This record gives sequence, structure tokens and C-alpha cells, in this order.
Amino acid sequence: MREFMIRTDLAVEAKEQYEGETGQLQGVLVETSHLEGTNGNLTKVTILNKEGAQALQKPIGTYLTIEAEDLPKPDTDYHSQISKELSKQLLALLPENDRTSILVVGLGNRDVTPDALGPKVVEHLCITRHIRLSNLPSPLKKKYDISGIIPGVMAQTGMETYEIIKGIVEETHPSAVLVIDALAARNTKRLNTTIQLSDTGIHPGSGVGNHRKALTQETLGVPTISIGVPMVIDAATIAADTMEHFITALEEVHIVEGLSQTIENFNEEEKHQLILELMDERLRKMYVTPKDVDASVDQISFTISEAINLAFAI
Repeated sequence: MREFMIRTDLAVEAKEQYEGETGQLQGVLVETSHLEGTNGNLTKVTILNKEGAQALQKPIGTYLTIEAEDLPKPDTDYHSQISKELSKQLLALLPENDRTSILVVGLGNRDVTPDALGPKVVEHLCITRHIRLSNLPSPLKKKYDISGIIPGVMAQTGMETYEIIKGIVEETHPSAVLVIDALAARNTKRLNTTIQLSDTGIHPGSGVGNHRKALTQETLGVPTISIGVPMVIDAATIAADTMEHFITALEEVHIVEGLSQTIENFNEEEKHQLILELMDERLRKMYVTPKDVDASVDQISFTISEAINLAFAI
């Protein structure tokens, strides 16, 4: 069987998967709280050491996950509450002395809807850096400078995203970089309903197995915060979940006996390896997104941009 790695960019899902397989999780601190004014929850996963990093296969750092099932709905008041909470958590990740000049990077391809989150966020931003650089009256100047860039994808530019952003950082000297990108999830319920913030930066394209050089504090030389929303899930994951539900349903009506117990003895990797072997080759590399992804991207990108505006531009 060929090697398989379950696709998820969410630390909270990596935690759930690891706990489900071993029942123990060392080197990781998890805190969960309810978000007032919404039906959502905030989960803070802090990877404390190398042991925790190895277990979750993620860098040491803090991962904040806002889960709000009504996020795709066009409710202005609700999204305003989420923007305020997101703004609050964003400022908590970034110390005061790192806020003077923020470069916002919108990763992704604006021509591919599930990958257009980053570009759309930047399009909605209140850009302010040029005001400080101009001779406009002081009342128009803001406390923090905001600049933005949509670097495109390598097929469009012929350049690594890292090369573009590194050059901009060296030329404009921002105090911090904020990277926005679409992510991949393990659970379909988290598609378009989850926002993850992290102080560990991001690896562009990692959610769909297209790894590029990381955008992190180590590579860029300044604090790098990432904000992401899961927009896709890999087809093999959906097939595996469907198979488990189908077998359970058959056993409930006594069509088969004992098969679900056999499947339960498989770990996550073995289940997905089985599915990959059964799936058509063309389906193995397929990623799935909800049919209303265009409306969700428009809605959520505006919510994220408002959070950034609240934090730095207003």
C-alpha cells in the first residue's frame, strides 16, 4: 500500500485524530471556551515542545480555532460579532510593538473560487500605509500602517510566493506579516464554518499536498501570523466516512454482522489506505468543496477583512 497522510490544516483536528488513536497527548495544552453573542466556540491549542510538535505534526506555537456553524449565513449582526472576536484574538497573538506596520498577504488564486479567500480579504482591506508616506494632514493618519499584496500562484508568476514576500519585507520593513489562505479540513462540518489563527506562519499549498517554502518568522525575519478557513476536503476522506456510515446502517438492519467492528479495529491511516486502494485513480487526487462556496468565500472574506480593519486600520 502506498503512503497516505490525512489532509488537515487544522490543529484542533490533528489533536482529535491523535487522541482518537492513542488516548494520550503530551506536550500540548488545550483550552476551550464559548463565544458570547454567538453559538460558536473558541479552542486554543498550544504546542509546548518537540514532543507535542511531533505528535500533531505541526510547529511549536499557538493555534486558535473559532468554530461557528452559522458563519456561511448572510447575517450581518452575527458576522459583526465574529469579526470583533477575531480582531480580539488577532491582537492577542501580536504584541503591541509588532503592530506598527502590518503587511497582509492574500495567498491563493483569485480565479479559483475555493482558493480565492486570501485575495478577496486583501481587496476588502482599508489600506493605510500610503497615508503615512504622503503629505496628507495628520488627522487622516492612522495608528498602524496597513499594506497588502496578492502574490498570485507560481503558475501565474513563475516565482515562489516566498521569493515575492521576502523581497517586499526587505524593501518595506513591516513589523509583522499577516498571511491569509484557504485550508483543508478532515471533517466536512468544519468546511466554511471554522477560522484558524496561528503564530507559526503557514506553508502555502500544504492542504492539497502542493508544498511550497514556508512563510514564517524564521524565513521572513518578522513575526508572521496566519488566518485560514477550510474550504476543501479530500475525496478519500469523504469516501471513508461514507463507508463507515453505510456499514453501520447495514448492521442496524441485520444485513451484515461484525463488519463495523472489524473496521473499528483499523486506525485512521489504515482506513484511508483501504479506501485509496478501492478508489479509481482519478478520484484519489480529487478535493471537494461545498456547492455554495462562492457565497461563503464572499461572506467570510469580508468578515476577516473587517476583523483586520478593526484591529489595525480604524
